[in-house]
Amino acid sequence: MPALDEEAISAREQVAADLARLVAPASVIAAPAALKAYESDGLTAYRQPPLVAALPGNTAEVAAVLRYCHERKLKVVPRGSGTSLSGGALPLADGVLLGLGKLNRILEIDYDNRCAIVQPGVPNLAISHAVAERGFYYAPDPSSQIACSIGGNVAENSGGVHCLKYGLTTNNLLGLEVVLMDGDVMRVGGRHFDAAGYDLMGILTGSEGLLGVVTEVTVRLLRRPPTARALLAGFASNEAAGEAVAAIIAAGIIPAGMEMMDRPAVAAVEDFVHAGYPLEAEGLLIVELDGTVAEVDELMGHVQAIAQQKGATSLRVSQSEQERLTFWAGRKAAFPAVGRISPDYYCMDGTIPRSKLPLVLNRMAEMSQRFGLRVANVFHAGDGNLHPLILYDANKAGDLERAEQFGAEILKLCVEVGGVLTGEHGVGVEKRDLMPTMFSEVDLAQQMRLKCAFDPEQLLNPGKVFPTLHRCAELGAMHVSGGKLPFPDLPRF
Repeated sequence: MPALDEEAISAREQVAADLARLVAPASVIAAPAALKAYESDGLTAYRQPPLVAALPGNTAEVAAVLRYCHERKLKVVPRGSGTSLSGGALPLADGVLLGLGKLNRILEIDYDNRCAIVQPGVPNLAISHAVAERGFYYAPDPSSQIACSIGGNVAENSGGVHCLKYGLTTNNLLGLEVVLMDGDVMRVGGRHFDAAGYDLMGILTGSEGLLGVVTEVTVRLLRRPPTARALLAGFASNEAAGEAVAAIIAAGIIPAGMEMMDRPAVAAVEDFVHAGYPLEAEGLLIVELDGTVAEVDELMGHVQAIAQQKGATSLRVSQSEQERLTFWAGRKAAFPAVGRISPDYYCMDGTIPRSKLPLVLNRMAEMSQRFGLRVANVFHAGDGNLHPLILYDANKAGDLERAEQFGAEILKLCVEVGGVLTGEHGVGVEKRDLMPTMFSEVDLAQQMRLKCAFDPEQLLNPGKVFPTLHRCAELGAMHVSGGKLPFPDLPRF
């Protein structure tokens, strides 16, 4: 992590007092015991209380806090609901934790333009609930959608079980309001479907809080399809289930969602939710099809035939909306279900080509034997986004270190077979030191130049994503202050 600014740490009381003049005094937290609530995000293996926490209530207060921190050269870590699994919201001992939970209102629902304007602290699922009576919904649905905030979804470009057909967060955004590190407020996009100029919204989405702080989001609303049905298909091996996934896509069928779980995950989930999963299956697929009744009936027949050709040992199609939701309730409860069978688990996130599923699953089984740690696999099979859950006990010496080594090998394997280090959880601190596995020094330098364009002082969420921090001047960037270049008397070519 970046070297500590001892001057900032010694000025804690003054910083807290200054921030209390910018936001409501009760919205500034400086007491060590109270700061414990912010010491980690969903990646609880890493903990660090912040210098102080500020909880602004509107865009103007966010801008005021950032402007103050920019002037004082104080580091800032933005935080939403804290459900990040990559340590993206891990605080800094010499930095301000900027909590956005108070910006939690749905500002407008515009059915004519099929969009909603929301603040970043609105939970993902709250958007769909707000528009359900009119037959609309917001498509991206991370498993944590009951808790995760839409601002955090933008920061991590979150997906969910239905991203195969309906896309990730970036495919469902129309506009953003963003506060830059110097306190300037900018807007990109709007209620229209295409924005002019550079794709700044694409750059900001998935930028993990390194470029700006999102204070307003315009999301696309979709009409809920007339019908949806889900299929549970059990297989005698993970390889057979993986081959079925590839065959369904190769047949030109794009399910609304296609998820896979291995036997350990199925057992944990069934014991927790009682969704009716086949416990004898080594690999389980959940395939959902949506559209008109005739379309769903036709495609469901094709999917069942493909599953049988690939050796399915059990097939069960949902017969009611409640049963379909029960199938998905099991999948979405996989993480807490696994938490009941192990003191701790380390949730990984990598993406591979679908055709490599059987190979990668076999290699992970070998790694499990070698590291002496169990692994339960839950993943978005349709787009190859893996979420292996490595089970360990933090109270046992060496267990956490072995889990981290195991996870690193999984991610390196993802890159080796033509995939990427992350699908939706982000890089944060978890995958930061693995970035050179995928990117060259030139690649990383170009990405850092983009960071410098938005945050030349490297104050926004430093220590995340980039394995080696550079000063912007080292990369050829030149800081402009007050509209003037440094050394204006020097000739420039």
